[in-house]
Amino acid sequence: MRLFVGLGNPGAKYAANRHNIGFLAIDEIARRHRFAPWRSRFQGQVSEGSVGGERVMLLKPQTYMNESGQSVGEAMRFYKIGLPDLTVFHDELDLAPAKLRVKVGGGNAGHNGLRSITAHCGNDYRRARLGIGHPGDKALVHHFVLSDFAKAEWPWVEDLCTACADAAPLLADGEDASFQNKVHLFMEARGHGAAKLAGA
Repeated sequence: MRLFVGLGNPGAKYAANRHNIGFLAIDEIARRHRFAPWRSRFQGQVSEGSVGGERVMLLKPQTYMNESGQSVGEAMRFYKIGLPDLTVFHDELDLAPAKLRVKVGGGNAGHNGLRSITAHCGNDYRRARLGIGHPGDKALVHHFVLSDFAKAEWPWVEDLCTACADAAPLLADGEDASFQNKVHLFMEARGHGAAKLAGA
């Protein structure tokens, strides 16, 4: 079984935040691949289904971002899922808006959700990094990630989530480079090759 985790904060207040793009991507995978209804488990919301013939569990921790590892660790222990079968979808400040990169392991770049997962589960898991851009000043980061996407940004946000859902069978099959490339080509075709921060 594969475990796909989307990171975000629970509740309507945070639903459209940049920090919640991981939740948005996971929701689109669930919708596109007709997963079972969401239910509460492992301090999170879970849904099971299959992607490209692979059994996959989707998880959205409801612990708030900084304690995401508690939820992920519970699910991994229950299903005896190893780090190679864990993929975490999360917002990435160091990538331009609408860009996606996949990497295994590495640093957490100040991302508290990743830091928590690493502390509870180990570090060598796959990260699907969803670019949201950087506000340009470190002092502005906290407000930036907890603010909503601007209206002008939603077309690329929705397309990026759609691209992830369409290419998810490649990710479930362990073909990281092919997944990344398919998402890139989809975004280019949709005209998001040079998406910018609203107001930038």
